[in-house]
Amino acid sequence: MVESRLAFRRHPLGRRAFLGLSAALTGNLALGSRPGTAEPRPASPPADAPWSQSVGAGVVDRPYGRPADFESGVIRRNVPWLTAGTESSVSFSPLQDLHGIITPNGLFFERHHAGRPDIDPDQHRLMIHGLVERPLLLAVKDIVRFPSVSRIHFIECVANGGMEWRTAQLNSLQFNHGMIGCAEWTGVRLSTLLDEAGVSKQARWAMVEGADGAHMNRSLPLDKCLDDCLVVYAQNGEALRPEQGYPLRLVVPGWEGNVSIKWLRRIKLGDRPWYSREETARYTDLMPDGSSRGFTWLIEAKSVITSPCPEKTAGRPGPL
Repeated sequence: MVESRLAFRRHPLGRRAFLGLSAALTGNLALGSRPGTAEPRPASPPADAPWSQSVGAGVVDRPYGRPADFESGVIRRNVPWLTAGTESSVSFSPLQDLHGIITPNGLFFERHHAGRPDIDPDQHRLMIHGLVERPLLLAVKDIVRFPSVSRIHFIECVANGGMEWRTAQLNSLQFNHGMIGCAEWTGVRLSTLLDEAGVSKQARWAMVEGADGAHMNRSLPLDKCLDDCLVVYAQNGEALRPEQGYPLRLVVPGWEGNVSIKWLRRIKLGDRPWYSREETARYTDLMPDGSSRGFTWLIEAKSVITSPCPEKTAGRPGPL
């Protein structure tokens, strides 16, 4: 009786509709009905399908796991005409097909400025220099020896949602809102590495730079670097994938995705921002008087309904 009351309180339909729905389910599903008659019959299991009548594939059939063939349409997608070439384009996460809060590695959105570099981790180095007491040149195998942490953070492109402004012809949740993903990141606190280098008293800013062809770089306040930033080498339990910054990337929680530099190769401390191309010609806010406001980092909260959506309509009338 207690369970029934709890179920009623939580149900959104109301008592009468809820009881009617329960009766319908009991009559049609539990007992079953003979075709052409309302007379109930005892429930029976469904007939065995072909896959229940034979031995399935063995454990070595898929050395690296992949989704079921019936889920082959759940993929990242891009818009061919969005940019002049794919090297500076975006792939969009299929939000309409995801469950829970974690985005699988193979479905995490991409955004590149000079394509995806394929880096040999044995040759890659992270340099920490500038206003530090002990400049460092760290190999990946050096970084994984520091105490590791694992944290769940989202990364969102600042342009997410901008496709709704660009065109009305893309009636798609994935294309309009798919420049976002959430993962468990494993790596080292940036503050740990900066402590190892020794931060000078004059330091106020950090310039972080990637090893891609664009040498994508941004200026970050030192306070943020010492707070919650991570230098990560793993995502959702496996090594970073190349499109997500393998072998090292920066994760700057809660801030625009462009500051979470991929393929991280250099961190330089200074007493002022660098005003790089990406924070003067790009990633600025145009003001009414024609000037630009720089250094807008925080991603504001937003929401979107994923079911129903253009890719997955309700299908039929009724509560959802």
